[in-house]
Amino acid sequence: MILVLLGAPGAGKGTQAEALAAATGAAHVATGDLFRAEIAAGSELGRTAKSYIDAGTLVPDEVTIGMIGARLAKPDAKHRVILDGFPRTKAQAAALDAAFAPTGRRISAILLNVDVAILTARLTGRRICSGCGRPYHVEHRPPAVADRCDACGSALITRSDDAPATVAARLEHQLAALADVVQVYRASGRLKVVEGVGEIAAIQSQLVAAAAAVGFAS
Repeated sequence: MILVLLGAPGAGKGTQAEALAAATGAAHVATGDLFRAEIAAGSELGRTAKSYIDAGTLVPDEVTIGMIGARLAKPDAKHRVILDGFPRTKAQAAALDAAFAPTGRRISAILLNVDVAILTARLTGRRICSGCGRPYHVEHRPPAVADRCDACGSALITRSDDAPATVAARLEHQLAALADVVQVYRASGRLKVVEGVGEIAAIQSQLVAAAAAVGFAS
């Protein structure tokens, strides 16, 4: 079975995907990591993907699906796998179904739902050390001394990606695409929703229960 974990930037999807994989014994396939691994290995798929990335264009869906297919054919991913970072669009969701539904692998999805105001606060509150790169958050992981790194004392900065205007534009674009993907799985009865706000352990328990409800359990 293939479980797609959906969520907006700042929803905590990566962290929760790792925890869910550990709880269910599934392989965790983050497409960003997959691209980097294939490129580093110099595989044919990796070289093809790199040619698009180097040209500054989007990697075609069929190339990404090819990478996912190669990864899912490995022994640790033959039974259960969690996809993190794909699909991001309605067309990608359709491509995923077309590639794997004929093989008999069921595809279901869980949405880690977080209100846009909370997403904005999570993303704009991030800070990073200008010296050693250590991450902070003004609310969830503040430094001992305001605006200074605990480790090296350098000034903390806001990355350009985390500036309020950039975050607003990013969320507007990605939430619209996410809504389209969510509708694909909701319309076909393959979607569960877990609220992504609260204690991390409680969210993890809800995700495990949602995964079990769609037949994705250890």
